[in-house]
Amino acid sequence: MPEVVPSSAAVSARMSRQASRDTAPEVAVRKLLHAAGLRYRVNVPVPGMPRRTIDIVFGPAKIAVFLDGCFWHGCPEHATRPKSNAEWWRAKLDKNIARDRETTDHLEAAGWTVLRFWEHENAAAISRAVIRARKAGAVA
Repeated sequence: MPEVVPSSAAVSARMSRQASRDTAPEVAVRKLLHAAGLRYRVNVPVPGMPRRTIDIVFGPAKIAVFLDGCFWHGCPEHATRPKSNAEWWRAKLDKNIARDRETTDHLEAAGWTVLRFWEHENAAAISRAVIRARKAGAVA
């Protein structure tokens, strides 16, 4: 990846403040799942993959739920590409997408059900899909 050179101090400061966990969409989905009586773990390390975490985990049922940010994970509807440092950002965001794919493949090969949603999706619809998956794989 090309060397990181911030386009400005303001951009650098703004990007460093971006939440990587406990985002508003994650919290909204977790509240709905909890209200439905489901218990789960959050920000669990991906087994066998250092520095990667699963947003919501139903461990015994081996269900991993990811709520991906549109910008950082390349949403086909909402993703944008910065014009400043365009080459670096293209490489960075493409690497994020490839890492997501690799993580999903790794978990599925280990017998996990992987559910991925975009941050812009309706929290109630996401929670209903997770509840259906949880009931289908009701191990514990």
